[in-house]
Amino acid sequence: MTEKVNSADLGFEKEIFKAADKLRGNIDAAEYKNIVLGLIFLKYISDSFEERYNELKEEGDGFEEDRDEYLAENIFFVPEKARWVYIAKHATEPEIGQVIDQGMILIEEENDRLRGILPKNYARPELDKRRLGEVVDLFNNLKLKEHGNSKDILGRTYEYAIAQFASLEGKNAGEFYTPSSIVRTLVEILEPYEGRVYDPCCGAGGMFVQSAEFVERHQGRINELSIYGQEANANTWKLAQMNLAIHGIEGDLGQGAADTFYNNQHQSMRADYILANPPFNMSDWGGDKLAEDVRWQYGTPPEGNANFAWMQHMIYHLAPNGKMGLILANGSLSSGGKEGDIRSNIIKDDLVEAVISMPGKLFYSTGIPVSLWIINKNKKQKGKILFIDARSLGYMVSRAHRELSLEDIDSISNAYHDFVKGENVKRMGYAHDAALEEVEQNNFVLTPGRYVGLEEVEEDGIPFEEKMDNLTAELGELLNQSHKLEEEIREQLGGIGFDL
Repeated sequence: MTEKVNSADLGFEKEIFKAADKLRGNIDAAEYKNIVLGLIFLKYISDSFEERYNELKEEGDGFEEDRDEYLAENIFFVPEKARWVYIAKHATEPEIGQVIDQGMILIEEENDRLRGILPKNYARPELDKRRLGEVVDLFNNLKLKEHGNSKDILGRTYEYAIAQFASLEGKNAGEFYTPSSIVRTLVEILEPYEGRVYDPCCGAGGMFVQSAEFVERHQGRINELSIYGQEANANTWKLAQMNLAIHGIEGDLGQGAADTFYNNQHQSMRADYILANPPFNMSDWGGDKLAEDVRWQYGTPPEGNANFAWMQHMIYHLAPNGKMGLILANGSLSSGGKEGDIRSNIIKDDLVEAVISMPGKLFYSTGIPVSLWIINKNKKQKGKILFIDARSLGYMVSRAHRELSLEDIDSISNAYHDFVKGENVKRMGYAHDAALEEVEQNNFVLTPGRYVGLEEVEEDGIPFEEKMDNLTAELGELLNQSHKLEEEIREQLGGIGFDL
């Protein structure tokens, strides 16, 4: 049986989101996203505070309102008028919007890390206060403890809600969400156990959350990861900050939202791991103003497409033994002109370790096919590139959206790790390791289908002549049936005065 990931694994989180979304009414999904995620975050930090508050109260030393007692445990201090108990008391009142906004302001005043990050627009007139109160009531009445650790559930609910809003927003979702099965594939390939992890277009921070979850799955310690990120969209940057906080991850996402090409906030940082999903085929990136940039080591990217600008920015930020995985539109594998020159230079420098063609319909934001590029500054298998054609993997969760199962992810990551170990991974139609000479013979085109060949069809042992006899007999029978039906139709039409 295929083991699934993402939404298929979720029960209670799914129910929470369904109930919250029922209250959305006519509010645009993009707007409602900030309302719901802000409330989930408020509930999370309030629950965390309350848990520590009760511990301190039991100790009986009178330190339950001492801010330092919370900061020492990496828990945000929540002032009385921002605590969920206080917010919920006012849920049915018309002033509920002001109460929440004031609570967010008070929390920011007490916690430097959250300053300027929390949403504070719940009082705006166009937001139906009755619906808002119902959402607060919904979160207030959740029996989280019956389903496990309430903080863990709220963290998972935050991730799940981001995914669902991505589904609702469709083509606008690309800027804040990368489907988690793709992220997990990259994480399982790169295995970021410890060191500096960087994402220069981090969206809502999914790459960081999955990296931390990978470390936890392998009994590592999250604090051995140093997180660096950057995001150009101000609202998305705030979502990322909240996402890190709700998962207990410390990270440096810069001083605020900023364009990575023009305001590189981590100029001197060199990463051990880079995971990124840059905007596909970005045309208005301002390349004309960056022609002599130090990052363009392998050639100046074309002004009309930022794919190889992103790639070179990331290569520039790799440590001497650094590895990276990035998601790019398939056009980057075979494009000519300046892109073709840059790609061939990167290949000649022996940085490309693997290229993986992914199945279609993985993204909510676009239907265009994509590939994963694995680039390694210190490859184990020098002079070789692994190609994987994974286009047939995955399962449909709806008519428009596909996800990878855990088995699919294992199939891809195991093939990669076997290749790194020097094992034979060749499988017709799926995987092939090519020497750089073979890639050069193919004009430095990196489309996996060109290298892996066609999948072998299992022989059934029936001789060709016998197959043809059987097929011919079957065709003859079908043609006879066709003639009989044709005669019947003619007779029926003739009977009512029409001739064919």
